[in-house]
Amino acid sequence: MNHIVLVHPVIAGNTGNIMRTCVGTDTVLHIIKPMGFELDDKKMKRAGVDYFDKLTLHVYEDFEEFEAKNPGEYHFFTRYSKLCYTDQDFSDSSKEHYLFFGHEHDGIPKEILTKYIDNCLRIPMSDKVRSLNLSNCAAICIYETLRQQSYPNLSKVEVQKGEEFLYEL
Repeated sequence: MNHIVLVHPVIAGNTGNIMRTCVGTDTVLHIIKPMGFELDDKKMKRAGVDYFDKLTLHVYEDFEEFEAKNPGEYHFFTRYSKLCYTDQDFSDSSKEHYLFFGHEHDGIPKEILTKYIDNCLRIPMSDKVRSLNLSNCAAICIYETLRQQSYPNLSKVEVQKGEEFLYEL
């Protein structure tokens, strides 16, 4: 099973977008407090559209509570890592893969990153920006994880309008 973990998120719209991505990829979402918004925030709900009821969501008071309840493979995404995320092996779908993303302004706290220094990964980017958008990073990384696992439980064809939609006259 794959999991996205948001550590201290502050922008409701980003979290809403990530919620939608989690529903679309059959991924569990975990949020570690504090948060910069309430879960019923209008911006978050707008970004998540009407998928909130299909989301598997867990909220924790702190990182220690999260660690105690969730054993598995931890992967921390940070601009400070020297390891590229595509070099990581996510292929074993029998493992619990937890993909961690931090606060939009400060990232994952340094004390967490240094504890898990060998599990830190970076998305390559130019030197013209400090970081990429949080919801974009989460989408990039969950799809790399799923690609390596051959997209378990996901449809590779259109299911709502039918896989022949483009071919019908």
